Amino acid sequence: MKHLVLALAVSSALAAIQPVSAQSTDLGKTIAADYDNKLEALFLDFHRNPELSYKETRTAGIIAKEWRATGWDVTEKVGGTGVVAVMKNGDGPTLMLRADMDGLPLVEDSGLDYKSTARQVSIDGTEKPVMHACGHDVHITSLIGTAGRLAAMKDQWRGTVVLIAQPAEERIGGAKLMMEDGLYQRFPKPDFAMAFHVSSGVATGKLALNEGISSSSSDSVDIIVHGVGAHGASPHRGKDPIVMGAEIIMALQTIVSREIAPLKPSVITVGSFHSGFKHNIISDKATMQLTVRSDDNDTRQKLLDGIKRVATNVGRMNGLPEDKLPEVKVSHESTPANYNNAPLTRRIKAVFAERFGKDVFEEKPREGMGAEDFAYFVEPNTDVPGVYFAVGGTPQADFDREEAGGAQVPSHHSPFFKVAPRESVILGTEAMTAAALELLAPAAD
Repeated sequence: MKHLVLALAVSSALAAIQPVSAQSTDLGKTIAADYDNKLEALFLDFHRNPELSYKETRTAGIIAKEWRATGWDVTEKVGGTGVVAVMKNGDGPTLMLRADMDGLPLVEDSGLDYKSTARQVSIDGTEKPVMHACGHDVHITSLIGTAGRLAAMKDQWRGTVVLIAQPAEERIGGAKLMMEDGLYQRFPKPDFAMAFHVSSGVATGKLALNEGISSSSSDSVDIIVHGVGAHGASPHRGKDPIVMGAEIIMALQTIVSREIAPLKPSVITVGSFHSGFKHNIISDKATMQLTVRSDDNDTRQKLLDGIKRVATNVGRMNGLPEDKLPEVKVSHESTPANYNNAPLTRRIKAVFAERFGKDVFEEKPREGMGAEDFAYFVEPNTDVPGVYFAVGGTPQADFDREEAGGAQVPSHHSPFFKVAPRESVILGTEAMTAAALELLAPAAD
């Protein structure tokens, strides 16, 4: 009986995030124990049970429960399914730490024994497969770990921490909704804000962090081309929206190549083009869906203005009346570019270099124009300095095999996407915790 009581006590202790003494300098080992004892089970649950944008109710409920269990003041349903937790610990600055929590409409084919088989009805009313194909399960697991560490280490920091579990990053709408729901009015407004993204393109054990641009703006644009239907054998009796759509697509390519300065990154991609139902019928409408990317607001506006000008004037060129010209609509799925505040980035980078060594940083240029709606929380869109960094998610051995002609490392938003969860969560948690302890260090007496 004595041994049974002892075993139950040990089991109960391991179920919670373990405390760390104020004198401990081995934060990484403590977080590794947290992962083995609790965070791994949370990660596996999140991965097996992903939820689509704006529908993250189960995920939000688990996060809220875990944060409350470690002493945070938690508010749910902020900006929809968003969760906000606050811990005040004396006088000092306010730091916001954010993680996104939505999955993607994909059938997972990662080969993992814990892969998702979930399906969910999306906001458009259709049932879809769901997968964490971008690593948001790593982000929320890590922020739960960071919450536990900061709660256990209150003797080492002073000030206020605000935790954000944000919905709908994949549709770049959740951050804006939380701001519109009074995030900076209802809760302490931060002096600093931080977030990270696990990256399948960076090796485990590595961090990527640079001053300035960290992610591009993104605008989803819909174009509706109105035509006049006719028989395919009598095209002169109609106005062919497919031909006009093709002309628009080709003309759009000249906006980037001939109107934007060569050293100003910009992209216009037509991802969808639909029209018609039958071989010999000229339809009366064509629809296109575009993604538009840039790194500064002036370029962003030039791209959007150029798209509208091209589309409407192709309609005029083909003889459409003014009330039938192509419609150009910028959807709510838009976000400005995200920038890392230079002084804050240097400060955090110094913390990471001291803790993990100078060789921790993955130094390579951006290879794409991915977007991130963390931008809504930070400058220049608010006056809050922000830092957004990457945590390596793929073992170096996988990159070595790819280099030798082996299997390619899966990208984000792929059904084959996977990361090494233990290494990713532990490093992400330690990096966020170390940064928080630096920014909230008690003032010297």
